[in-house]
Amino acid sequence: MQQITSAAALTERTAASKRQGCTVGLVPTMGALHEGHLSLVRRALDENDLVVVSLFVNPIQFNNREDLEKYPRTLDADLKLIASLPQRDGQLLAFTPSVAEMYPEPTDGVVYDLGPVADVMEGPRRPGHFNGVAIVVRRLFDLTQPTRAYFGEKDFQQVAVIRSLLRITGHPVELVPCPIVRAADGLALSSRNARLSAEARAMAPMIYDTLSQAVEMSEYEDVDTVRLWVLDTLSSAHEVFPQPGGLHFEPEYFEVVDDTTLQPISRWRDAKGSVGCIAVWLDGVRLIDMVRFR
Repeated sequence: MQQITSAAALTERTAASKRQGCTVGLVPTMGALHEGHLSLVRRALDENDLVVVSLFVNPIQFNNREDLEKYPRTLDADLKLIASLPQRDGQLLAFTPSVAEMYPEPTDGVVYDLGPVADVMEGPRRPGHFNGVAIVVRRLFDLTQPTRAYFGEKDFQQVAVIRSLLRITGHPVELVPCPIVRAADGLALSSRNARLSAEARAMAPMIYDTLSQAVEMSEYEDVDTVRLWVLDTLSSAHEVFPQPGGLHFEPEYFEVVDDTTLQPISRWRDAKGSVGCIAVWLDGVRLIDMVRFR
């Protein structure tokens, strides 16, 4: 594995590979890697001649400065993890730029119209977040000109936003959404899980338990009943199962949406495919997850 910190060096390396007819896979991350990230890298290594893993905590996608400051940074451990993956000589690049290297010019005036997929759920709750995601991903696409780019489906709305970005920019990139990787107890793997206390970590799997029960309910209950049941179940979980220190879930939203447009649906038959997306606070940590209904 080779580590590159310079944008120019990254472009030179990937362009040389493409001139030789090689395929390039891109796995954008903010570091603090876990098995979910590694599953993306493994797939990229299987499907491409050269793979670029970016490790960059993108400041412009955080609308909460405290969240940015608390975001885990574990670069040395991350580099060891990806270096340990089976790979051919020269197949894997780790791109670890500084903010100045990533953004040599101000980004304040760069605004993307990402369409309705960015206007729901995370959109109004995290103003500017998706625009920041679009800017950093566009920059990575420009630098690497990848054949394929790999994103996890836990951030289901983000995948839709990147798809919209590709339509806007015209980059000929194959977007590869990859399944959620979960811990043995069902909790979706996330870098933010490291910030959970031991008590909160033991409680967190109730999120996926509830979503799984909601999928079963969807066979005989309407959309609104299922949606409200999920919110009520998590909101009152501490009353049914009292937690140490008064820990409790604070659901921010749970929406059942069309899996293509991401617009809320009111009847199951309103969409060919539907997913449930949730954001919930636990012990001061914001966790997201999703399940597919049909």
